[in-house]
Amino acid sequence: MIENPLNIVGSEWVIIIFVALILFLGTGQLPGAARKIGKVVNQYNQAKTDVQNQLKEVTNDSVDISGPVENKRQKNEVIAKSLGIRPEGLTDDELQKLIENRIGQKKADGSENPKTD
Repeated sequence: MIENPLNIVGSEWVIIIFVALILFLGTGQLPGAARKIGKVVNQYNQAKTDVQNQLKEVTNDSVDISGPVENKRQKNEVIAKSLGIRPEGLTDDELQKLIENRIGQKKADGSENPKTD
């Protein structure tokens, strides 16, 4: 077990830091500094929540594959469904072109709304 040479525990450090802030900032500037710290913490929490929501959206869009695909058509159908394209009634070539267009649009501008339905 590591012993602190000053024998100061966790809660005492909070008091020491608070006293140092009062000495450094003075009592007049302490409320303003606390507001700024509060705003920074709030912005951090909002950014963290946004990132978590974006990750949830990405994971919710995953496609369940029950087994290995047996041919090119099945592979294209799985890819199409993951991109939001309905493969019913499309030929293999049409489906391949739609997939290529959708992937190309995502790479070019990050949009996910091409007219495929």
